[in-house]
Amino acid sequence: MLKTAGVSGTVGLAGCLGSGSGGPSGTVKVGVLAPEPTKNPIGASIANGARLAAKQLTDDGGVLGEDVEVIVKDTHEDPSTGKSKYQNLTVGESVDFTTGVFTSEVLLNLMDSIAQQKTVHMGSGAATPEASKRVAENYDKYKYFFRTGPVNSHFLGVNMVDFAKSQFDKMGWKSVAVLAEDYAWTKPVTKVLGKQLSSTGVDVPLNKRYASGTKDFSPIYDDIESANADAAYVVMAHTGTAAVVQWAKQQRKFEFGGIHVPMQFPSYYGSVSGACRYALTQNSATPTSKVTKKTVPFAKSHKKEYDKYPVYTGYITFDAVKQYAAAVKSADSRKADDVIPKLESSTYTGTTGTLRYYGKDKEYPHDVVYGKDAAWPMWLQWQEKDGSGVQKPIWPSDIATGSYKKPPWV
Repeated sequence: MLKTAGVSGTVGLAGCLGSGSGGPSGTVKVGVLAPEPTKNPIGASIANGARLAAKQLTDDGGVLGEDVEVIVKDTHEDPSTGKSKYQNLTVGESVDFTTGVFTSEVLLNLMDSIAQQKTVHMGSGAATPEASKRVAENYDKYKYFFRTGPVNSHFLGVNMVDFAKSQFDKMGWKSVAVLAEDYAWTKPVTKVLGKQLSSTGVDVPLNKRYASGTKDFSPIYDDIESANADAAYVVMAHTGTAAVVQWAKQQRKFEFGGIHVPMQFPSYYGSVSGACRYALTQNSATPTSKVTKKTVPFAKSHKKEYDKYPVYTGYITFDAVKQYAAAVKSADSRKADDVIPKLESSTYTGTTGTLRYYGKDKEYPHDVVYGKDAAWPMWLQWQEKDGSGVQKPIWPSDIATGSYKKPPWV
């Protein structure tokens, strides 16, 4: 999700096809690509989401009668490392399919390898629309790529607009300052906001892409207060912690919310000593949000198995493994060319929504469909309960367990 700059992949190991081209006998192997899976919450959730899905599948009789094995490789969020690890999985380990990949530069550098190895990849982190655009441009070559989640960066922006239409009026947000860190992943989001946000009736007196290395937000916050904006509507990941801590510590006279990746982590409240209280963020799911009937049970199982709740990449990776297994069973085959049509026609209830994919004639083929009856991000506000922080779902209404609370100093 964090990065979406295009990085051209180099051709490697031409002619050496992974197991997706034939489908070996024996154990079903799932290749997982994750950043620093032993210490990064995002990478750990990718790895553990896949492991938990594999364990449940195996305990339930396996896939076509075979146990499911997970092999994890660390991408280090580096395109060249990611490419090397992908080759290790597909050529060296002969995995049946791959999932994971958090950083969009890594994903884009893998697209040609995915095409060469003819092995299904179901993405569960990177949000760049450029990957699905390649499927649109050359379906036969890139048809092996699917994005199980999150919705791509364009739809992340659309969801911010949908939230504004539904909630801004009752929240009292008549004007907002749009703040986006100047990383490539935010560009599709801010493009949508620039075109559509004002049509909701909200005033946008400040629309700023700030430098990626920003550490001191005081001058920016001075501008927001001078513009009399009711809130900062943010698109942040790398710089998010400094931004929210300074907002709370300085008790700035505006409210704060948007896409804030660190606030999506269940443990974040303690990490910032409660500075995220009253701030809100978009997310795919939380441990208590009943996005579907599977969301809370998965979160509880993950907590029991790994002594911690997953972040959003864990939910999505769990769904990717389970949906792939369902498609294999439906096809009665592990061959990629047999599985792909089943994925294309499938409707699967996952932990993050009802998962189905755009067709090859659409703008974003093989991306998870965005919508109320499909993948529909939820919104939460950090609130305090019994002296600790809770991620309180506030929208959409069918999963909300509370309502938005204004910061008392505003």
